Amino acid sequence: MVPTGSIASAADSTPAIPVTDEQARLLLAVAEQSIRHGLATGQALAVDLADYPEQLRQPGACFVTLRKHGELRGCIGSLSPRRPLLEDVVRNSFAAAFEDPRFMPVGEDELTQLSLHISLLGPAEPLTIADEDELLTKLRPGIDGLILEDGPHRATFLPSVWAQLPEPRQFLQQLKRKAGLPEDYWSTTLRFSRYQCEGIE
Repeated sequence: MVPTGSIASAADSTPAIPVTDEQARLLLAVAEQSIRHGLATGQALAVDLADYPEQLRQPGACFVTLRKHGELRGCIGSLSPRRPLLEDVVRNSFAAAFEDPRFMPVGEDELTQLSLHISLLGPAEPLTIADEDELLTKLRPGIDGLILEDGPHRATFLPSVWAQLPEPRQFLQQLKRKAGLPEDYWSTTLRFSRYQCEGIE
């Protein structure tokens, strides 16, 4: 993992906590440190918030995505800002490497093969819709992340998923599957929210 600190913002991006290039590099470095610390100790890195910029101590939400040779290797995140952004990055980095139930924990020999991406989430905007067709017309491919909720079922796709699922109907069908619902499922109890991200890699 080689942090570069570059920021890639989607159009109309509204991150909850905009960060500078220097802060982006710092977040990437701390994320990598948390993974290395996890390999050595089995625990996420403990950080002293007083040592970091005030902006990174504000509540924030992020997803951390790991890829190996371009393929997904782990992705864990938070949908709402419930703890300081720095702590969210530290915790989600550890979780993406060692707690994603879809993958075996990352091994020491994989570190040099991993790329790390942090998505800073903006506020979620509830969508008022009458039916699935109206929802599809409101989605903005390449820009919107989407949250689906229906009783115990909950799932999200980050805006980056549009690269693999560029057609809105397919995007929605696969999100339903991720939430444990049939692709053709529809109910008046379904709730959707969209959000934008700022990416750091």
